[in-house]
Amino acid sequence: MQFLLILNILGFLHFFLALTMLLPLAISFLYGDGCSNAFIYSILATLLAGSVLYWTFPAQKKELSHRDGFAIVTLGWVFVALFGSLPFLLSETIGSFTNAYFETMSGFTTTGATILPTVEGLPESILFWRSLIQWLGGMGIILFSIAILPLLGVGGMELYKAEVPGPTPDRIKPRIAETARVLWKVYLLISCLEVLLLCAGGMNLFDSLCHTFTTLATGGFSVEGASIAAYDSWSVELVIVVFMVLAGGNFALYFAFLSRRRWAIWRDPEFRLYIGILAVSTLLITASLMIAKSHFGLTHALREALFQTVSIQTTTGFVSADFDAWNSFAKALLVLLMFVGGCAGSTAGGIKVVRMLLLTKNARRVLAQA
Repeated sequence: MQFLLILNILGFLHFFLALTMLLPLAISFLYGDGCSNAFIYSILATLLAGSVLYWTFPAQKKELSHRDGFAIVTLGWVFVALFGSLPFLLSETIGSFTNAYFETMSGFTTTGATILPTVEGLPESILFWRSLIQWLGGMGIILFSIAILPLLGVGGMELYKAEVPGPTPDRIKPRIAETARVLWKVYLLISCLEVLLLCAGGMNLFDSLCHTFTTLATGGFSVEGASIAAYDSWSVELVIVVFMVLAGGNFALYFAFLSRRRWAIWRDPEFRLYIGILAVSTLLITASLMIAKSHFGLTHALREALFQTVSIQTTTGFVSADFDAWNSFAKALLVLLMFVGGCAGSTAGGIKVVRMLLLTKNARRVLAQA
């Protein structure tokens, strides 16, 4: 393993992390929430650590090996979570290091688990940072660094393979740095579109930004204790459902669509199966809720079933209803959807639909040969 090169790239990664902290710092100044010093000190500490790693261990112009790629990704998540937890600690919004580190790692990995009993009363800049780290982790802060690895004279294919979710990452462009930049442009474009639509649906700009960050990352952190249920808005729920579905799809397909290959999405068997599972599951849960007579008509049942189904399968974790009160069939189906997840090349977790597709095709092939 090339330890010096690994440390050098990790130092470069710290510079990007410090740069992202400028956004919540601006939010702190804008709202006057008293957390500006916490972010200033966090930025300085992150820059110092990055400078030590970057300047002490100069880059070597060599290709990364498989082991180097996995080491950078693994250590990258460890260190970004460590320094990303500083704003929580220094602002004293989370008292202990263990809790702060857990919250940050949950954010960057878009797991969505939280140690906070409630988010009500937290400073705006902390809520913004908590959402932003999910957005960064969604597409991968490591993937972002790949876009600039050529500046270090380093190839990024092994890092790309180690970071991008799914069994077979697609190389959209001939050069891997161009691929990374394309994916981030698509990610940013879809994010901007969701912010605009949420604002048009009646959500304020701050909440729209935070929920966009956590929707596209399929992370599920919210600025409201009751999650999306706090807004009780059809329009807000519908916008978030659409973008949760998009976040669970393969971003390479969206680039193909934007590149005038309009039918690339629908020709993809994984995406068709992904949409099919969502549609059938929504209809089954809606029917079960109607049969159980626990909802006020078809519209009410469909609204809640659609949102919860998409949120659970894409591993986002937003809620608009108390599905713990649903019937056993609906809850059991939601549990199964947790395992399914989204498509390869998406920000969603789970097994990935493509693996289920390959498993089904292989089973049919084996049975046909038997």
